[in-house]
Amino acid sequence: MSRIGKLPIAIPSGVEVKVGTEAVEVKGPKGVLVTPTHTELNYAVEDGHVVITRATETRTARAQHGLRRTLLANCIQGVTKGFSKTLEVIGVGYKVAVKGNLVELAVGFSHPVIMEMPEGVEAKVEGQKLTISGTSKEVVGEIAARIRRVRKPEPYKGKGIKYDNEQIRRKAGKSGGK
Repeated sequence: MSRIGKLPIAIPSGVEVKVGTEAVEVKGPKGVLVTPTHTELNYAVEDGHVVITRATETRTARAQHGLRRTLLANCIQGVTKGFSKTLEVIGVGYKVAVKGNLVELAVGFSHPVIMEMPEGVEAKVEGQKLTISGTSKEVVGEIAARIRRVRKPEPYKGKGIKYDNEQIRRKAGKSGGK
């Protein structure tokens, strides 16, 4: 039995979970999220908890059990608290600005890089820190990764876009004259 999959998911107040044949819909104060179900798993809403059990003991059912439970738990957390990722822009002359649903990055190219935020994702700037927040953990992480990919931090001076909690392994560079 999956250690993660067998844990019941608590449904907080103000959250409604509807189990369908194709997907599970989670409604909460921050919005609605839908996650697909798996045919070899059974979903049940019992007295304030969602319980996922295996219909069969096949290899795919065992593999999907913990995954689907975690995806559903992320949906419930997303519609109640939400998710956020913070990125730091480090470098002389590097700037970040938010204009509506567009993020404008000036990170050493001859032109600014403009990225559009999808619906349900919000960006805020405080100094050199950019915070991406939204209800879907997957979408927030993907957008943050795309922004980081524009200018990854380099190991010599540490310039670039990095996650707030990321440690950059620094290199010594060239040794001076011998």
